Amino acid sequence: MSRSEITLETPRGPAAAVVTVPSGRAHGLLVLGHGAGGGVDAPDLVAVHDAAVAAGVRVALVTQPYRVAGRRAPAPAGHLDEAWLSIVGALRVPRLPLIVGGRSSGARVACRTATTLGAAGVLALAFPLHPPGKPEKSRAGELPVAVPTLAVNGDRDPFGVPSPGGTVEVAVRPGAVHDLRKDLPGTVEIVLEWLRRHSWAR
Repeated sequence: MSRSEITLETPRGPAAAVVTVPSGRAHGLLVLGHGAGGGVDAPDLVAVHDAAVAAGVRVALVTQPYRVAGRRAPAPAGHLDEAWLSIVGALRVPRLPLIVGGRSSGARVACRTATTLGAAGVLALAFPLHPPGKPEKSRAGELPVAVPTLAVNGDRDPFGVPSPGGTVEVAVRPGAVHDLRKDLPGTVEIVLEWLRRHSWAR
C-alpha cells in the first residue's frame, strides 16, 4: 500500500487529493468527496477508505477548491461539479472501473456528474434528499437513473432518506443520523458487499 498527496489544478482553483494504492492488483478506483462544511477526515469516509483499500480498491479522497482555499461555505453546485469533473479526469486510471461518491454534498456532486464521467457506479453516503424540515424541496432527481448507485442513509437523518428504484439501491441504517457514526462497521460491510458484488473489490 502506498499513499500520496497531490494538488490538482481545476477551473475553480487548486483541489487536493490523497490517493491510496492497495497492495497487489487494484480492482477499481473509488473517488470520494466531502460534505459541505466538512473534510475528508469524516469518520464514514475514513472507514470506507480503509476497508476499500484493504479489499484491493484504489481510493482517492478529494478536497474541493473552496475548502483548500480555507472557506467553509460551499461553492455553488455548478462550480463544485466543474471542479469535480476536472479532478476525476486527472485521477482516472485506464481500464480501471471508476466509482465516484462522497458524503452529503459530495454525494450530490458525484450523482450529478456520474453519467458525464461514464462512471461504473456511485456511492452516496448520507445523500441529503432535502433540506431539514423541507421535504417538498426534494433532490431525488439528482440520483442517477442508469448508473448502479448505493445510497447509505440513517433512518433518523433530518435530511431524509431517498427511495430505491431502477439502478439505485438504498441501505437504511437503524438509529443513524446524518453523520452515519452509529454502527459504522455495519455500514462499511454494506459498502464492501456492494463493491464486491460488482467486482470492484476483492
